[in-house]
Amino acid sequence: MDGIETATDSLERHQHLKEHPEAHHARRMALVIGILAAALAICEMGEKSAQNDYIAKQIAVSDTWAFYQAKSIKADIASSQAATLSALATHGSDATAQALARAAEARAAKEASDPAGREGKAQLKQQALRQTEARDHQLERYHFLEIAVGALQIAIVLASVSVVTEIVAFGFAAIGLGALAFVGGIGVMAFL
Repeated sequence: MDGIETATDSLERHQHLKEHPEAHHARRMALVIGILAAALAICEMGEKSAQNDYIAKQIAVSDTWAFYQAKSIKADIASSQAATLSALATHGSDATAQALARAAEARAAKEASDPAGREGKAQLKQQALRQTEARDHQLERYHFLEIAVGALQIAIVLASVSVVTEIVAFGFAAIGLGALAFVGGIGVMAFL
């Protein structure tokens, strides 16, 4: 009796497995989707960080260019004062006007270029150009990470389609695209 029951149980189990096969592919794809989701979260953190850095650098660039413009206006005013006072001093040999003209010329020169204080018009322009380059670099990083995030989202969709359709090729495409996007995203975060 024992052998007959075991054989019957085995036959019923095989019949059940034939009618309801175990979903190994679905389990594997669920694991792949989980890994892709974790990779997506990491790349999104990098993307957000690059975006925040870009915004902070944009603010610094705007501030520096505004300071540059203020220095430019101050330099122009000082130059105009120096020219006016020099003209007055040459017509009537007034020592006070000549001293004021020299002081205005010195002020105009300092506003135009102040290597010691690094706040002259020339120094501010160089600083703003460096900041602009750093800002543009952050924007480039952000765009690369945006592409990596989009590719990871597509990979998750492909893995989900693979589960629904049971087409293994979609699963392999999801793994390949996800790996490429994640490695690219990590590369951008680490080296760019």
